[in-house]
Amino acid sequence: MTAIRFGLCCQFLDAPIRFRTATHRYVWSLTPARRRSYLRQIAADNAAALSAAVTACRSLGIGAFRINSQILPLGTHPRSGYTLERLDPTGAVAEAFHRAGELARAEDVRLSFHPDQFVVLNSERSEVVRSAVEELEFQATIAELVGADTIVLHGGSGAGGVEAALDRLARGIDRLSERARRRVALENDDRIFTPAALLPVCRAEGIPLVYDAHHHRCHADALGVDEATDAAAATWNGREPWTHISSPRDGWASPNPRPHADYVDPADVPRSWLGRRMTMDIEAKEKDRAVVRLMAALRRRKRSA
Repeated sequence: MTAIRFGLCCQFLDAPIRFRTATHRYVWSLTPARRRSYLRQIAADNAAALSAAVTACRSLGIGAFRINSQILPLGTHPRSGYTLERLDPTGAVAEAFHRAGELARAEDVRLSFHPDQFVVLNSERSEVVRSAVEELEFQATIAELVGADTIVLHGGSGAGGVEAALDRLARGIDRLSERARRRVALENDDRIFTPAALLPVCRAEGIPLVYDAHHHRCHADALGVDEATDAAAATWNGREPWTHISSPRDGWASPNPRPHADYVDPADVPRSWLGRRMTMDIEAKEKDRAVVRLMAALRRRKRSA
């Protein structure tokens, strides 16, 4: 169990750490100078919050933190978007993010991003793909700044059937810069793309697979959990594999087991994962409380085994 690096997704409930957001409607109501000042302050505050998040993770024994994809809100918005260089020509905010990344490395807290659902790299619509590439490139810029090694992406659209969708996905990946491509990882989802479907693309494109065990139970294929775990781990080529775990809010026997529960049932963590070297993001509504509870439960299970 000690080989598992437990990951927290985006926010805390029991620590006074908050990441600020912004809306285009409000930002666009400001004068250009006031708009830049407002967004620059949000960026600076979020850089400080990231450092605080790393420190809090380490104090709790949490070894990974998923950064909210809106840590620089509206960055790729068609009207109120910006680059960090234009927003802060002095470089002070970029330096604050860089220091947060250095702190994460010093504390051995692994950082990642998980773009929002609107980032669909294999859409049939060219404008959606163009927007997805722009968003991934923007997040890759921030990821490079803070030292985040992974940007987790779902397969996206299943239009035209899985085979055609996977072909579009491969072509979308090929549009990415080297900076973005070397950070992108694919994740099996709970409706369209199973591990077995994504693995050939991952192998052909040199893209790692993040194995989500909950999604796999909701949308199964011929692979067993252990087989999928091993196959996904192999795509990381010696890097520490990333996995996701969650429990169904209404139980596995419910008509819809897809929504995440407040906490993770320890029984839902595959037994073969215990003792393996991996990063495991806990996707639960109770955030840090859920991570701490699961860590304690798995320690007890290990002692009683």
